[in-house]
Amino acid sequence: MPLDLTIAIPVLNEETNLPGCLNSIGKDLARKIIVIDSGSTDKTNQIALEFGADILQFEWNGRFPKKRNWFLQNHTPTTKWILFLDADEYLTYEFKNELIVKLSTDDKAGYWLKYSIWFMGKKLKGGYPLYKLSLFKVGSGEYERIEEQRWSNLDMEIHEHPVLNGSIGHFKNKIDHRDFTGLSNYVRKHNEYAIWEAKRWLVSGNDKETRSKWTLKQRLKYRLMGSVWIGPSFFFGSFFLLRGFLDGRRGLAFAILKMSYFNQIHCFITEQEKYKERT
Repeated sequence: MPLDLTIAIPVLNEETNLPGCLNSIGKDLARKIIVIDSGSTDKTNQIALEFGADILQFEWNGRFPKKRNWFLQNHTPTTKWILFLDADEYLTYEFKNELIVKLSTDDKAGYWLKYSIWFMGKKLKGGYPLYKLSLFKVGSGEYERIEEQRWSNLDMEIHEHPVLNGSIGHFKNKIDHRDFTGLSNYVRKHNEYAIWEAKRWLVSGNDKETRSKWTLKQRLKYRLMGSVWIGPSFFFGSFFLLRGFLDGRRGLAFAILKMSYFNQIHCFITEQEKYKERT
């Protein structure tokens, strides 16, 4: 019997990743599987329909809400639980078994999920762990409200998390985070993310209400963003403290790319601050 669960998958031109994501879910795990599309021009919608998923079309106007909050507000799931998956995230057998057990209890508003990170074709052994608050009860909250005027072309909540009413648990087993679109797409996406992160840092630095809802990880990250040491700090922590060196050349390359990402953010922030001084 399917779980009282809706799985929502926000997408844009994900014909490469989506088949594996849907197949990892299977037909009988959840009552609803919904693909939230932003106008894909490849075979994304065809793949979703052939699998039997429902499709919603989303067109962003550059303001709040973005894709996930828009879905929660305008197409509120009728199930008890909602799980947001990206198209490059694949449910493992162990995760699904734990999911069945966790959803049989009723004492949590949501759960932090753990993800294994695949890079250059193999799972990483070390480096910073990836966690997302992607599973929660419908009606228990929504993603952070961030007012923006199209800081970037990102129409979906990326590094925001749901702000929930109630206690939050943790999963032990991991979802596989595997992006098969290649390094060029990885670099392109992180360039967009860096612009967005810099803009958010600039507008939220003095907003106490926004900062009060940040996680400990967010507080640390945004505190470091104004420093040129954010990139080297990430590299040292990822490669040495969290044993990214166990992955050899792949671990080194991953840590360097992430260091470059955080350095980009710092440079964007510095550039914008200098521009304000001249105007």
